[in-house]
Amino acid sequence: MKSPLLLSATAALLALAACNSKPNSAEVLDSNPDPMANALANRGPVELPPAIKAEKTFRCKDNSLLYVTLFEGDKLALVKTSQTGTVNRLTAEKTGDPLVAEGGWKLTGDPKTITVTQPGKPSQSCKS
Repeated sequence: MKSPLLLSATAALLALAACNSKPNSAEVLDSNPDPMANALANRGPVELPPAIKAEKTFRCKDNSLLYVTLFEGDKLALVKTSQTGTVNRLTAEKTGDPLVAEGGWKLTGDPKTITVTQPGKPSQSCKS
């Protein structure tokens, strides 16, 4: 008696399993499409900002201090005249050109020695 009952139960389970033979693939409907999807797909390549090359404090000939952040590529520097002062962004068109900013800022050099011209002051050399 056990085997016909076991056999009929197994057959019933197999029949139930065969009823749902569709794969479980959920259909995703996008009822709220991204309005910028087309613009994002057609945008140009993104250029990352340059990495920091050095952050230095320079002592200049007139005994003043400059706080300078130099970036890789030598096309960007951030200069402050005090630790909490205003940041002056100096840029160059290509590597090797002097870094300049509005107002008369001009900077050349490397992480050890720079030559800087500040608004209203003559050019002077500074060492880190």
